[in-house]
Amino acid sequence: MIRNYLKTAWRNLLQNKTTSLISMAGLAVGICCFLLLTTYLINELRYDRFNLNADRISRLTFSYKSADDNEAKTAAITPTAPVPVFKKEFSDIEDGVRIVNYSNMRAAVVQFGDKVFKEKKMLAADDSFFKIFTFKFIQGNAASSLSNSSSIVITASTAKKYFGDDNPMGKILKVDQKNNMMVTGVIEDVPEYSQIKFDLMASYAMMPRSLTRAWDSSNDYSYILLKPGADREAVAKQMTSYITKDRPQSGNKMWFSLEPLTKVHLYTTATYGLEPSGNIKYVYILGFVAVILLILACVNFLNLVTARSAERAKEIGVRKVMGAMRGQLFSQFIIEAGIITLFSIVIGVALLAGLFPSFSTFTGQALGFQTWNLSWLLMALVALFVLVTLLAGTYPSLYLSAFKPIVTLKGSASSQAGGVMLRKSLVVFQFVVSVFFIISTIIAGNQLHYIQSLNTGINRDQVLVLDIGGMPYTKIESFKTEISQQTGVLGSTASYDSPVNVGGGYSINTAEGKNSDYNLSVTAIPVEKSFTKTLGIKLVAGSDLDLGDEQQVQDTASAKRRYSFILNETAVAAMGWKPEQAIGKKIGLNGRMGTIKAVAKDFNFASLHEKITPIVMFPEYDWFGKLLIKTSGKNTANTVNAIQTKWHKFYPNAPFEYHFLDQEFDAMYKTDQRTGGILTAFTVVTIFISCLGLFGLAVFSTRQRIKEIGIRKVLGAGVVSIVGLISFDFIKLVLIAILISSPIAWYAMNTWLQDFAFRIDIQWWVFVIAGGTAALIAFLTVSYQSIKAALSNPVKSLRSE
Repeated sequence: MIRNYLKTAWRNLLQNKTTSLISMAGLAVGICCFLLLTTYLINELRYDRFNLNADRISRLTFSYKSADDNEAKTAAITPTAPVPVFKKEFSDIEDGVRIVNYSNMRAAVVQFGDKVFKEKKMLAADDSFFKIFTFKFIQGNAASSLSNSSSIVITASTAKKYFGDDNPMGKILKVDQKNNMMVTGVIEDVPEYSQIKFDLMASYAMMPRSLTRAWDSSNDYSYILLKPGADREAVAKQMTSYITKDRPQSGNKMWFSLEPLTKVHLYTTATYGLEPSGNIKYVYILGFVAVILLILACVNFLNLVTARSAERAKEIGVRKVMGAMRGQLFSQFIIEAGIITLFSIVIGVALLAGLFPSFSTFTGQALGFQTWNLSWLLMALVALFVLVTLLAGTYPSLYLSAFKPIVTLKGSASSQAGGVMLRKSLVVFQFVVSVFFIISTIIAGNQLHYIQSLNTGINRDQVLVLDIGGMPYTKIESFKTEISQQTGVLGSTASYDSPVNVGGGYSINTAEGKNSDYNLSVTAIPVEKSFTKTLGIKLVAGSDLDLGDEQQVQDTASAKRRYSFILNETAVAAMGWKPEQAIGKKIGLNGRMGTIKAVAKDFNFASLHEKITPIVMFPEYDWFGKLLIKTSGKNTANTVNAIQTKWHKFYPNAPFEYHFLDQEFDAMYKTDQRTGGILTAFTVVTIFISCLGLFGLAVFSTRQRIKEIGIRKVLGAGVVSIVGLISFDFIKLVLIAILISSPIAWYAMNTWLQDFAFRIDIQWWVFVIAGGTAALIAFLTVSYQSIKAALSNPVKSLRSE
């Protein structure tokens, strides 16, 4: 019997090639997109779960709020003391590890023989690192690989880069021309889905900070391994009690939190992470898109099958008269749906395999079938086959098998069989989704364009960035003098950190006219005197830093250096002063005493997801991480080549690497841009699927009305009036979809925009453009079939009457 069902189903599919192809195309594209997005979401959700102890590992974060702060600040970096102290104090802690991003301020220069590379992914960690985290060793021992201060563990690809096919164990790598590090282990390359990414892992003992147990100077990333059954929240409360019990609070609050390792990537709100974090909201958004695309494809199939029901009504009537039971007819139609679904899944998986490389490049993640567990993938495909077959085939099967033979054989089943209301509802649903995505894509695109074009108060255009961390200032100054004579170089300056993403946490703990316990949390950055001028930061009061300010902080003979500070408008306002009033006021910044010399106009020094907070710029020449070179933008290649020539003269052992400041700025919105790009691509897909269904319905609609069209033409109706008559039935459904979709899209996108401190207003024209686009696409889709019907010979259509 099954064999007969299959033969009959196959024959029906071949007899209706157009419907079958449209159904398969829509389902295949929908299934491909569903699996593509699901693969991406699996990769996001599996972050750090490869660690055997993942459920017991937590990242330590530190939060602080003084009585003078408007809100608390939470950072992922901690001082040196918490891990060793808490391991000793609390019995629920099994182990802990401190990690320092050695390459944070600049790439490490690593040399072996004549091979010299700048390594941007070098970390240093306690010897407990490989006991807590699970990284597979190819050579060496996890328990002892970081036991010596000169130990370093490298990845397989790094070993290949430096040593080729030679055994790397015991070889010496020279780091920054001063540290000789012995290779004590080689591990497999770090998975892309790890928040802790590195190519080289050195011993924490190589760092001078390893000799201290301080509760300030936060630069470590601290991870705690709890004992089985330990209460994470209870341990965090014990930590907070410990650091506050002997400290007078006087309105100041500080506390520790423990973030579960597996939630850090998507849920963290702490700043300064080792790896740019994802966003759980985007996981929900893309998950919604994946499900909607699958539903759209099923709706498309359902719509086309019910539209064909009038043509199959007599077939069903005859089969019922011949003794076919409803259950048999139901089975027949379900098998037809199953065949289409099976072919669609095969085509969809083939499309998926072809799209993986491009999608991986676009997302910056290594995505493919390997992202899945093979058994899970097979189960997913089987589940998808069953789900889509039932979702797309159950209603049409029940609907068709319920026809009454008397009614259908009399030829009066067309209105019943047409399922008019159902088809109209499904068309409206499809275009509600399409219009929603069009509106969302336009708004998201406008917001991302707004971010990129916003005047952030820093002129980051054509600013070349070089990593110079640890280089003596006298040498930096000489290098600056040399490049200033090059054509195309307009100016240069140095700073501790990137000016578009400053990470330094400080406190103004002394201020003229304030109480002795005054404490205002601020961001601060040591800069060179030419910093504001080079980057175009405007001053609203006071005067810029000069040579005298530089000499004042470089005077090592003085018992105490005297500092000149530049505060932004927000910092001054937080202290209760106007810009003019602040000039000359004495303040202390983490022990640095000096006066306010200028007030800068507010500028964005962090992500535009965050509002502008107080920042202090001050001259300090002990250590600079970035050299910022302002260029004219003319003959950039020649300018870069000239700078490179000078670089090799001053730093012959350091590779010349650079990037532009606006690239650094754009990188902060990689997650937003990636999600926006995915949304754009799949908006096109939703429109394509919707139009496929609309085209199929137009084919059946014109087929059912072919004699009506013939009569109208005989009576003198023109092509335009007939096209309008047929098209209007569909366009009005699209207009209804626009009315339904617009408020939903406005609410959803307004909610999304709340994540940005700086955002656009949603304009009315967005809805007009989206609605007009959807209506135009629908009209073009339908008009082809309408014009074809309107141009047909009425004699042929009426002859069969």
